[in-house]
This record gives sequence, C-alpha cells and structure tokens, in this order.
Amino acid sequence: MRYVILFSILIVSMSLQKCVTIHDSLTLHIPPKGFEVVQHIPATKEGRDQNTLYLPPRKIKKEEFNSAKLNNFIDTLYRVMVKNAGVGIAANQVGKRLQIFIIEAKSENPRYKILGAVPKQIFINPIITKVSSEKKNFWHGCLSGVGENRGNVATYEWIEYRCQNPKGEIQEGRLDGFAAVIFQHEFKHLMNGTYLDVAHQYVPKAELDKKIGSGELPFFETAPDTLPLLIQGYTIGKTLDEYHAK
Repeated sequence: MRYVILFSILIVSMSLQKCVTIHDSLTLHIPPKGFEVVQHIPATKEGRDQNTLYLPPRKIKKEEFNSAKLNNFIDTLYRVMVKNAGVGIAANQVGKRLQIFIIEAKSENPRYKILGAVPKQIFINPIITKVSSEKKNFWHGCLSGVGENRGNVATYEWIEYRCQNPKGEIQEGRLDGFAAVIFQHEFKHLMNGTYLDVAHQYVPKAELDKKIGSGELPFFETAPDTLPLLIQGYTIGKTLDEYHAK
C-alpha cells in the first residue's frame, strides 16, 4: 500500500511539472511574423503591468550561450533595429524580457551622423561598474516612443561596464561620447521604462532641430545637476537582478 501511495505521488508530481509553462516573453522564441517594437505606455494609462518595457528582464543562462537560438534571436533583434533606423535596441522593446541589448551608429544614419559612428556591440547580462562624475545633456528619442517629443535628460559622460558576449565570455570595457549615451539609453530599458518616464522638458523634433541649430538649446553639453539622470535609481556595480529586487 505504501508503494502505491508513493507511486501516485510521483505521478502527480510529474504531471504538475508538465503543466508548468514558461511565458513566451521569457524565451528566445521568435514569432512566425517576426517582432514588432513595443511602445511606451504613460504612467496614467492602463497596461504597463503587461508591457515588457515595465517588467523585469531575466539573465541569459549558461546553457543558452553559444547556441543557435541565442544567435538567431540576436540577429533578428539587430535586423529590427536597422529596419527602424535605430542606433540601439533592447530585448524588451520587442516583447522579450531578456537582459540583452545592441548598439550601433553608422556614419550614414540620418538621425545621428553628426555625432559620429559607433561600432556594433552586443551586451548580455550587463553591469555598469564605474561612471564619470561629469554628465552630459542629450535630447532623446526612442523606437518605443514613436510620435513622442524629444526629451532632455542627463547621462554619464563615460561609463565602464562588464557583460557577456554571445559565447558567454566576460567582456569589460569603457564607452564615452555618443556610445555611452546609447548604452545608458538601452540600459534604462532593462531597468524598465524609457526617457519618457524621466524627462521633464520635451520639444517636438522639428522645433528641437531649429533651436539646437540656432544655439537656443544646449546639445551634448555639461548637464546641470537639476537635469534628471536617465538611469536614476541604479546603483553602480549592481546587477539588474539586484536592481529589480529592491
């Protein structure tokens, strides 16, 4: 009788394990129709609790590195960025709660060519390990903010980082200038949200271009302490898991 009970418990346990499913947003699965860019939802509207831009992303696991699934996901994510003329893209911008983002600014990019080229770089499970004391102002736009005004926020003039590459190898480095801005913009996505959740000052792009051209508005200059920091709330040296556990 005891063995019958134990066997029954084992069968029930196995059945429960089979019933456990992982939400698609936490996988590397690519939808048959490909990805669409997820759009920002204002704090005053419903839906943020189901929007991947506002849900904690998970780390990429050891067994996922150097796999066809991961490489295919990264390639697909990159194609979405290029198709939309972006200079960076994070996984949660395409509905995936994964700690991955890509940056790249080509010299011919019509939006940012004045700032110079930034080579393609892939950041997995990133951590910011050190930052400058100086900050720069920058007027941000976003693939997840289509039709929104540009917002002015501060980013660190340079950052040092640690992450993993698609093979799982630890990478360390330093970024400054435009590359540092893009990194922090994408890192903010993995912290959850966009510049639209941080900035206090907004200007339509056409008006902004004129005012920057005439010198009426500062562009990429030393930021005053009153300008909100894009990645405010993040503790330097902490993992994103630690940040989201607060």
